[in-house]
Amino acid sequence: MDVVRRIQAFNHGRDPERLRLKYRAMRATAFAFLRGSCHLFYDRLPHGGLFKSAPLVWCCGDLHLENFGSFKADNRLVYFDINDFDESAMAPTTWDLARMATSLRVAADNSTIRESDADGLCELFVESYAAALCLGKAYWVERDTAEGLVRLLLDRLRTRGRTDFLNTRTHFKGKKRLLRVDGTKALPPSEGQRAAVIDFMTAFARAQPRPAFYRVLDVARRVAGTGSLGVERYAILVEGKGSPDGNYLLDLKQALPSALALRLPMPQPLWPTEAHRVVTIQRRLQAVSPAFLQPVLMAEVAYVLRALQPLEDRVTLNAATQSQLSLEQTIRTMARIVAWAHLRSSGREGSATADELIDYGQRSKWRRKLLDACSACASQVVLDAAAFDEAYDDGVFDDGSARKGARG
Repeated sequence: MDVVRRIQAFNHGRDPERLRLKYRAMRATAFAFLRGSCHLFYDRLPHGGLFKSAPLVWCCGDLHLENFGSFKADNRLVYFDINDFDESAMAPTTWDLARMATSLRVAADNSTIRESDADGLCELFVESYAAALCLGKAYWVERDTAEGLVRLLLDRLRTRGRTDFLNTRTHFKGKKRLLRVDGTKALPPSEGQRAAVIDFMTAFARAQPRPAFYRVLDVARRVAGTGSLGVERYAILVEGKGSPDGNYLLDLKQALPSALALRLPMPQPLWPTEAHRVVTIQRRLQAVSPAFLQPVLMAEVAYVLRALQPLEDRVTLNAATQSQLSLEQTIRTMARIVAWAHLRSSGREGSATADELIDYGQRSKWRRKLLDACSACASQVVLDAAAFDEAYDDGVFDDGSARKGARG
């Protein structure tokens, strides 16, 4: 497989400025490469065995460590859950598990986690997932009973006011609050892009119970994530409950076909748009979804609209600052969340029933096979990342701004 050409073909047509940022981010670590090359991961995933015979579930599709996070839901309560569904689809449950376990191994290579400890965390994830399936009931993470890093995230978000968050993403020009365009989290839009977003939001507001809430104060091109960089995405500052401190931040993101689409061995629903796919599956998998979540059309192009969530509310693993107990608590929580999501969405439009998932959780042979396969997947990711690194350093992915030695 020509890794370089596969990556170029998949990202063809994306916004060049943010695509350069994506490639630069992918050059940082093998884990960042994994995040930015979901399509390549599934191209590499074995076609048969447990990756074909496992029960069908509604899956995240791009399940990895940093696609879990805390957020305020539409009921204004704080939750910790899977939080990215761009690649979501119906697929064998082992697809989500394989990508997550592989991400654990690859992330450990770029952190202070020892290889033997990474093996233990992968096994803990798979065993905890199976145990949660066996119980057959979908729960959610409660702040008062949350453990490890998850508890810290939930506490931090619960005590953070809207004004505090606004002040990190905006600044004042006179008495007017505007988005902070810093080249890191936001870029300036063209006049055409700004006008298109304002026109869309004006029409959208007319159909809402409180139109004045959605009056646009400012627009920026949003820089967030790794895999989706280069996709059309906007941060929108709206009037909300009143200026200046009652303003709200919204995220408007173009919805493209899932990176899994060409590999899926089973028929999928005929969604009205890709945004309907993303939002419908997200609502099925999450206990409660983020505020404002809905599929929309802007100039006949499908987008997902939701409250803007800060990237800081995600988990990263670091054995230098986190105890082994804390790491294990976090991985166990993530595994349960995935099992609960699969159970919550069971029996919908062809997905396995809860009874079928319970039965699968009670079996044991597939677990060791999965762990062995993920070890091979992780090794392949490292090799593919090295090939990407070499091409990036040679300027293949850039218009002249590539720099050698970008990875530390």
